[in-house]
Amino acid sequence: MAKYELRIPKLGESVIEATLTAWLKEIGDPVIADEGIFEVATDKVDTEIPCEVSGILIEKRVQVDQVAKIGQIVGIVETDASDVPVKKVEKEVSKPVIEVQQPEEVPTVVSKIIEEIQPEKVSISTTEDRYYSPLVKSIAEKEGIAQSELDGIVGTGLNQRLTKDDILTYVQNRSQTTAQPIVPTAGKINISKSQVSLGDEIIPMDRMGKLIADHMIMSKQTSAHVQSFIEIDVTKMVQWRDKNKDTFLEKTGEKLTYTPILMLAVTQTIIDYPMVNVSVEGTNIIKKKHINLGMATALSNGNLIVPVIKNAEELNLLGMAKAVNRLADLARNNKLSPDDIQGGTYTVTNVGSFGSITGTPIINQPQVAILALGAIRKMPSVIETPHGDYIGIRNKMIVAHSYDHRVINGALGGQFILRLKEIIENFDESQTYG
Repeated sequence: MAKYELRIPKLGESVIEATLTAWLKEIGDPVIADEGIFEVATDKVDTEIPCEVSGILIEKRVQVDQVAKIGQIVGIVETDASDVPVKKVEKEVSKPVIEVQQPEEVPTVVSKIIEEIQPEKVSISTTEDRYYSPLVKSIAEKEGIAQSELDGIVGTGLNQRLTKDDILTYVQNRSQTTAQPIVPTAGKINISKSQVSLGDEIIPMDRMGKLIADHMIMSKQTSAHVQSFIEIDVTKMVQWRDKNKDTFLEKTGEKLTYTPILMLAVTQTIIDYPMVNVSVEGTNIIKKKHINLGMATALSNGNLIVPVIKNAEELNLLGMAKAVNRLADLARNNKLSPDDIQGGTYTVTNVGSFGSITGTPIINQPQVAILALGAIRKMPSVIETPHGDYIGIRNKMIVAHSYDHRVINGALGGQFILRLKEIIENFDESQTYG
C-alpha cells in the first residue's frame, strides 16, 4: 500500500494561500480518481479539488475553515500502488439497445459520409476561472459540447458552478432547438445573435467580472433605486488636511488622505440616521448594531472590490486612517482575506478618484444605500457674510446618495446627505488627532 499526499494546488497568479471550506469525504471513505475530495476558497476563486488517485482517505491534516499555503499537504489517501488509478464511472440512464445488422461491406463513399457527419471529439478542461466536475465534463464530451459553448452555460451551483442538472437541462433544450447554420456575411460573422466584425477582439469575462455583473443585475432587480444629490463645501477640510498631513505622517506613520476624514463624517451621519444602516429580509427590516463601512476599491485589472471597515463607530481619525490604508494596500496587492470583504452594512465609493464629478452607484446588496463621493474641485462660489455677499474660490464636492426606496423614502435619503453636508462644512479646524 502507498500513501498519496493531498495538497493545495496552484489557484492562480499571486494566490499564496486558500481556506479549506469543506471536506467532501470522511476518514475511512473510499475515494475514486478524479472525484472531488475537498473545497477551497480564496479572494479570487472558490473551487472543488479532485483527488488524482483511487483509495481510502486516512488522514486530515487541515480542518474546515483553516488556511493553508499553496502546495501544503492537507490530507493523506492510502492507495494500492500496484493498481492503475480507477477513473470515476458515472451511472448512465439505461437506453433501449436496438441491434442493426450491418452489411458485410460498406461502400467507401458511404463510409466517408458517415465519418464527416460524426461529431468531432471535444476536450473539456477546467480553468482558473471555472471548475467542471468529472461528471459534467463527461456529459459535455459525450454530447459534443465544445469548451466555448460549455463556458456560456449559466450555472446554479455554489458560485455559479455548473451542476449535473444544469448541463442535462441544457442538453435537453439544445436537442429541441434546430441549430441554425452560421453563414458568414460580407466581412462579418454571426455569433449568438450579435454581429462581430472581422478583426474584433472577443474578450471573455474573468470570474470576478462575471460575479460582479451578476451581483449588479441582482441588485437592480431587488432594490428600487432612487438618487439624491447635494453639493458640499469641503474647503475647511481640505485646508486642515493640507496643513496637518505631514505632521500626521511623522507622528503616526500613517498617510492622511481625504478618505478617512470623509469616512468619519459618513459614520457620524449614520449614527444620526441609523435607518440607512439596515438590510431587508422578506417583510422584515434588520437594523444593524454596528456600522461596517464598505470602501469600494478599483483593482489593477479594472474590477472592483469592496473591503470593509468593521465597527467604524468605534474609530477615531488615526484608527480610521490605519483601517483605510491597510485595506487599500491589501486590495492593491490582491491579499484581502475573505473576512476583509464580508459584513458590510453601508458602502462608500469614491468616483472622484477618476475625475468624475458625480455618479449613480448601484447598491451593494444586501445593503440598502451607497454614497458616491465626487471629485473635489475649486469653484467660484457666492460667500455670504454679515457685511454682504462676495465671490470667492471654494473647494466643492458633489455627493450622490443611491438608496432602496422600499425602506428609505426621499425625505430620509435627502436628510441623510444634508446632515453629511452640515458635518463636513462645519469641520473643526482646531481639532487634533490621536
